[in-house]
Amino acid sequence: MFKLDGKTALVTGASGGIGEATARHLHAQGAHVVLHGTRTEKLSALADQLGERSSFVAADLSDINAVENIIPNASEVAGRSIDILVNNAGFAKDGLLMRMKNQDWQSVLDVNLTANMVLCRSAMRSMMKSKWGRIISISSIVGVIGNPGQTNYAASKAGVIGFSKSLAQEVASRGITVNIVAPGFIETPMTDSLDEKQKNNLLSQVPVGRLGSADEVASAVLFLASNEASYLTGATLHVNGGMVML
Repeated sequence: MFKLDGKTALVTGASGGIGEATARHLHAQGAHVVLHGTRTEKLSALADQLGERSSFVAADLSDINAVENIIPNASEVAGRSIDILVNNAGFAKDGLLMRMKNQDWQSVLDVNLTANMVLCRSAMRSMMKSKWGRIISISSIVGVIGNPGQTNYAASKAGVIGFSKSLAQEVASRGITVNIVAPGFIETPMTDSLDEKQKNNLLSQVPVGRLGSADEVASAVLFLASNEASYLTGATLHVNGGMVML
């Protein structure tokens, strides 16, 4: 199940965390994986670890001109068009709205939402020609329930959900599915730095009583990328340990 032999996937933000786990899962199922990020050394090292059927492209998602070139460059290094696009890269610049600068708002939307749109628009051209494609975007539980101090991040991640649902309706007849994965609290270097009291407070909100792993999020992406998910589009998979049940 979930075999991806002969498919080419582009994973943005693939140099660590959820992006790296996703790249490993897709590669293990037979896909040629193009790794995207800004840290060339880490991308190169991961590509070396994966071995055959892996390559990488480096680009800054805050640079719209660079984003326009990611899909063509990824297709070139892979030697074929992109079948699976995983929009994973993103960042946060937190702060209360009263003190938030316009640039802090705009920079988060540029990377988390506008770059997503540009990549989808570019990738779907070849997907339409082949009448097969998978677009999976990583949103967040924050984009569903909000979080104080993250108005910009929440807006961008909620925007990803609305955008994806609309796009799903536009391309469904062309054999392309568009879905979202919304992770909850996932083990990251940031959560590793929390003290015991902070961790206990965090876990008290999660019915399963633990943080999620990057591999668990990556498994959801793998399913959505597969033929087994061909009748699923415009959906949001909530990988959050029951913190929010939708």
